[in-house]
Amino acid sequence: GETFDWVETVSIELTTRMLATLFDFPFEDRMKLARWSDIVFAIPEPGGVIESLEQRQEELMECVHYFSGLWEERRESPGGDLVSMLVHGEATKGMSAVEHLGNLLLLIVGGNDTTRNTMSGSVYGLNTFPEQYDKLVANPDLIRNMVQEIIRWQTPLSYMRRTATRDCELGGKQIKKDDQLLMWYLSANRDATVFDNADAVDIERENADQHLSFGYGVHRCMGLRLAEMQLRILWEEILERFERIEVQAEPGRTLSSFVHGYTSLPVTVTRK
Repeated sequence: GETFDWVETVSIELTTRMLATLFDFPFEDRMKLARWSDIVFAIPEPGGVIESLEQRQEELMECVHYFSGLWEERRESPGGDLVSMLVHGEATKGMSAVEHLGNLLLLIVGGNDTTRNTMSGSVYGLNTFPEQYDKLVANPDLIRNMVQEIIRWQTPLSYMRRTATRDCELGGKQIKKDDQLLMWYLSANRDATVFDNADAVDIERENADQHLSFGYGVHRCMGLRLAEMQLRILWEEILERFERIEVQAEPGRTLSSFVHGYTSLPVTVTRK
């Protein structure tokens, strides 16, 4: 009966709790993980997530110091968490602090921003296409396919960038050594030659799982099954508890060409 922000109350909270569990991170400090994730790709602007590159550097150094303490702790008393695995893994135990930070930021951003924004995108997408929401309510068995379709439609990371290692030709275009190329997952996932009515959410789409949101080949996201599981369980629990989640206004959008995200999503829920 009351309007609240789905992004802050649900999406950020759930994904941050999951990260804290995976890292065995002090639960009372878990919102630091969300903050560090937010600042990695934030564009400096007055009143924004960060206001300067210096601010980003300072806050990331806090991240370095915090995890350095956890590394030393897990070096002496390892557990079954990801930090312990990095500290004691044959391939990672000799890394410098900066290299460890790079790996941790990949895990923080990969396990936070992407799933968080797809959780928000699922609510927004089903409200944008209410007939699909009706289908889901009528048949919860569609949840698994709905998850794939929302991941396709939302595409939480718009692209990845690579650098050409040699001169070559791709799709009739000449590419020079050291040229930078953007692989637009967002474009691929709306490819009309692959997906019929690609701009629409269709939770019964037969090839919904052919999206490229998780990348492809050797660089395919290692956390994809965890992300799918979180989204599936979220909607299993939603359908048991609530008649409807209704968006009350257009969402706030993340200022980024890379992260396809939401800063706010005002909603109300109706209990069963």
